[in-house]
Amino acid sequence: MTIWHGSPDLDLLNGYASRDMTGRMGMVYTEIGDDYLRARIPVTDDWRQAYGLWHGGASCVVSESMGSVGTSLCLDSAREYCVGIEINASHMRSATGGHVTAEARPIKLGRNLHVWETRLWNDENKLMCVSRLTTSIIAGGPPKIG
Repeated sequence: MTIWHGSPDLDLLNGYASRDMTGRMGMVYTEIGDDYLRARIPVTDDWRQAYGLWHGGASCVVSESMGSVGTSLCLDSAREYCVGIEINASHMRSATGGHVTAEARPIKLGRNLHVWETRLWNDENKLMCVSRLTTSIIAGGPPKIG
């Protein structure tokens, strides 16, 4: 059974990404499961740190975005929206090229808080990072931009 409110599709998710930081990173959503989102991000000079490794902050950007999008897809957007309130990440290894694959899954879907775990792997399918994001659910429509 799906956790999503409505029927999200990849065009919708990639439309979101095209308007935020993950779109600038080249992130592309590749799969929507009943309870997870999957994406792929190229490792470029823009997302490497001084030693040439994938930057841990890039992992946090991906995790924050995927968890927030995941929460948003669980909500009735006419009645509520979410904001991230806490993120942590454990970095176990890195990547110097190729792509990073990320998968976000909920740990807890509550009425007021959601908790999402995002895992990132390098091209050798080795786990690079595990991150946890907590989002707060806020009543009302999302704030107006501009």
